[in-house]
Amino acid sequence: MTDTFTATRPLRPPMPLWPLTVVAARDLTPHMRRITFSAEDLTGFDHRPGQDLVLMMTGDDGQPGRRHYTIRSADGAANRLDIDFVLHGHAGPAERWALAAKPGDQLEARGPRGHTVIDPAADWHVFVGDETCLPGIFAMIESLPAGAKAFAFIEVAEKADQQALNVVCDVELEWLVRGGPAVPGSPRLIDRLALFAPRPGRGHAYVIGETSTVRAQRQGLLARGFAKDQISAEGYWRPGRQGGHDHIRDEA
Repeated sequence: MTDTFTATRPLRPPMPLWPLTVVAARDLTPHMRRITFSAEDLTGFDHRPGQDLVLMMTGDDGQPGRRHYTIRSADGAANRLDIDFVLHGHAGPAERWALAAKPGDQLEARGPRGHTVIDPAADWHVFVGDETCLPGIFAMIESLPAGAKAFAFIEVAEKADQQALNVVCDVELEWLVRGGPAVPGSPRLIDRLALFAPRPGRGHAYVIGETSTVRAQRQGLLARGFAKDQISAEGYWRPGRQGGHDHIRDEA
């Protein structure tokens, strides 16, 4: 069955490959580290806020691995981009690499990729996620024009993990301080979104983070009358998963 499926399914074109070199590395908060990269030429690096790159890294087994990280910002004219790494304390390959990163270090990335991006037709936007989604949520909110209305609920481990937004839009940002490590099925995020009162007009919800949390939030929004095309739902992580994202759609 697998062979037949593979033979008949159209193959996706390969994503562009970008050799990147570390320019700088610094801690933004106790659990977030920003790596600034340079590239020889970012011509054709056409990304939309909220999209990510697939970083090619060596896994714990010594084999090539892939890790998806959101593009925090990109400057094509300067051939530079920023990627923020969450420091979970799990000492996985990506976290170890980020902690040790120094100017001159190199890696390769493919992309940009991803469908969790701003809906330009929405009258208002609501963003929900934990710290793993903070770079993507901030990148999307900061891209909204003056006059746009946004709401954001972001869960972090501690108050020191809060960051400042640089926006021209009208945004209401609420931090949910967890007081410990992230857990599947976050009750804070699920309950807070359930209390959110939709505004007049057609809104769009961007629900990202731990997979079971995202699934519960999506189901809650559908039950409240949101149309499927008003929800962008993506699982950034789940226990036991190494790399990749879960696209939350209708369960089989």
